[in-house]
Amino acid sequence: MNTEEKLISKKKPSFPVNQALYDYLTEYNRNIKIPVSYEDLLRFAGFINVFDKKGIDTLWIRVYYSPYEQKEIDLSLKQMYNILHADGSESNFDTLNVDEIDYCTFGNSKPFRVKIRNVLNDNYTYLYIKKADASRVYGLELEDLLAPNHINFLVHKDTIIEEHVIGIPGDVFIEEKLADLTKEDRQRLSKEYVKFNERSTLRLLGDMRAYNYVIVPTYDFDRVQYRIRAMDFDQQSYEGNLKVYRPQFFKDNFPFVEMVQNSLQKESIEQYKNEERSILAKRLRGSKERIEDLMKVMRHDIISKPEYVDQLKNDLVVFTKDKNFKQCKTMGDILQVVFDFVVRNYESVNLYIIK
Repeated sequence: MNTEEKLISKKKPSFPVNQALYDYLTEYNRNIKIPVSYEDLLRFAGFINVFDKKGIDTLWIRVYYSPYEQKEIDLSLKQMYNILHADGSESNFDTLNVDEIDYCTFGNSKPFRVKIRNVLNDNYTYLYIKKADASRVYGLELEDLLAPNHINFLVHKDTIIEEHVIGIPGDVFIEEKLADLTKEDRQRLSKEYVKFNERSTLRLLGDMRAYNYVIVPTYDFDRVQYRIRAMDFDQQSYEGNLKVYRPQFFKDNFPFVEMVQNSLQKESIEQYKNEERSILAKRLRGSKERIEDLMKVMRHDIISKPEYVDQLKNDLVVFTKDKNFKQCKTMGDILQVVFDFVVRNYESVNLYIIK
C-alpha cells in the first residue's frame, strides 16, 4: 500500500439539483417548504472563532446577526427544527432556544450547525443547513435506503437540512480511544470496519477519511458493540479512482486497517464482506421500486467528469471482471451495474429464495 499516494487532489465542484431529482424528492416527501435558506444565514453581522477543549481552533466560527434579524432567524430555525423532527407546528416555540449558530469555514459544503435546546430539561440537538448539491442529495438518499441506519434530511430549492449524526468522529476515536480498547473490543470494531469499508465501496461513497465518519459504541448486555456511520456525502460517485471509494486506502485510516489485520483472520474478513454484500442485496430487493425511481434520475444526471466515468468503469471491469461496466456513460450507470452485480450474485448462490 502506497502511504504517499494522494487520492483526492482537487476540490469537488457543486452540481445543481435538476428538476427530475426535485420531482423524485417531492414524490418521497423530501422536498418541503422551509422558512429560512442557506443564503439567508450567510447574512451574519459578525463572528467569533470556536476553539475545542484543548484550545485548538476548530475552523468553525460562531456567527451573530443584527438584533432584528437575529429574532427572525431564531424563530425560523425553531420552525425548521420542528419541520425536520416533528409536524412543523409552533406550539413548542416557548420551550425551544437557539443556543448557537456556527459556520464551517472549510470543506466543500461549508455548513451551518445550529444547536437547539429544550429549556425545560436542557436536552439539545443539532441540525445542519447546507448549500444543495446533487451529489450530496444522492448520497443522503442512498444512505437512508441502504445503510444500517436511516438519516433524516429535507431539501428545498438551494438548501439542504440534515439531522445530526451522533457518534465519535473517527479521527478523534483513533487519537483518544483506540489505544485503550481491549482485544475483544478491537475484534468487534474490526468486524464493523470491514463491513463499513465494503459498504462504502459497493455504493460508491467516496472520501471516507477518518473525520468523515463516526464510531457509535452501543452497550449490549455485558459488552460494547460498535457501529460506523458516514456523516459526509459530498463525494458520492464523483471521483474516477476506485481507491477513493475504499476507506482502507486513506492514510489516516491506517490505524484501523492495522487493527483489522491484527485482529481478524483472512477467512473472517471474507465472511464479513460477504455478509455486507448480502445485506445490501436484501435492501436493494426490499426497496426495489424506490431505488429504481432514484436510479432513473441519477443515470441521466451529470455529477462527474467524463474522464472520471471512464477511469472508474475501467477500474471496476478489472476489479469485478464484469464487462457490463464498459457500456456505462454516467456515474448513475456505473452504480446501477454495481447494484445489479450485487443482487445477481446474491440470487445465484442463495438457494433459499422463493421466486
